[in-house]
Amino acid sequence: MDKLLKVNNLNVRFNIFNATVQAVRGVSFELDKGETLAIVGESGSGKSVTSKALMGLIPNPPGEIASGEILFENKDLVKYDEKQLQKIRGKEISMIFQDPMTALNPTMKIGKQIMEGLIKHQNLSKSDAKQRAIELLKLVGIPKPEKRVEEYPHQFSGGMRQRVVIAIALACNPKLLIADEPTTALDVTIQAQILDLMRDLQKKTGTAIILITHDLGVVANLAQRVAVMYGGKIVETGTVDEIFYNAKHPYTWGLLASMPKLHMKADKLTAIPGSPPDLADPPKGCPFAPRCPYAMKVCTDHMPEYAELSGTQKAACWLLDERAPKVAPPVTIGARGEE
Repeated sequence: MDKLLKVNNLNVRFNIFNATVQAVRGVSFELDKGETLAIVGESGSGKSVTSKALMGLIPNPPGEIASGEILFENKDLVKYDEKQLQKIRGKEISMIFQDPMTALNPTMKIGKQIMEGLIKHQNLSKSDAKQRAIELLKLVGIPKPEKRVEEYPHQFSGGMRQRVVIAIALACNPKLLIADEPTTALDVTIQAQILDLMRDLQKKTGTAIILITHDLGVVANLAQRVAVMYGGKIVETGTVDEIFYNAKHPYTWGLLASMPKLHMKADKLTAIPGSPPDLADPPKGCPFAPRCPYAMKVCTDHMPEYAELSGTQKAACWLLDERAPKVAPPVTIGARGEE
């Protein structure tokens, strides 16, 4: 398939007080047209910073893209200035932000917020833009769109606001949609509806999706491929089945083990002990080594290279070196979150 996006050795840092936080460290991945890639990991692993870098939304100061390439249709967005990025945002690349209430302007009618991008990027008249806004509200499943287009965000429920945010993101038929924790603030019933909506819209529009989440259940329902981030780095990538069935990195094992299962008692939930590394003083070896029950001396002294496990799966772990002791994963979980 054609590559829509190639990220090569991306490094993002924040200069805060007397420290430099290396939030994203050497991240590389690719995305095909029409594909869904999930980027998963704990809070602070660099997922959202990576997504904002793709949109050119790293605040400078204090942040900056220190090095690397973001090749969108073979155009390096790192080299774009703000005026050039404004032509890309909303039109070519759109983003669904985590909290729909803060993503929407409370003083503007919903219709006008959808119309803004249509008028700017597609040069529609106000009347045509309003008609398109009504069509988009209908597309994302909002009843009586002709009436609701004249209402304000506070008149919508949380799930309906998230549908509006999705309508805004899809207004200009973007080639890439970045969804940053799109269901975190919603209850499980609305979560399922939003995921079904995103899946259906992708089939209709062919939009590629980067899904930022810590919820592996969401990943199993929506993504084709997964990138596992920890300590500002991607530690493992693979198809959904490879990650759920045959993960190779101990951090991925920890994430899978922490997934609640239907038969599990409330006091049996597994957690990964310890805390993520301080990225103002990142470790020189594997970032997961201090929390890894299988860590060896080489893990703390040297960063592991990626081991190519298949045409689609690779992981950065010293346990994959032929000289390392053989360690079996502590848990096996089915490809769709079932044991």
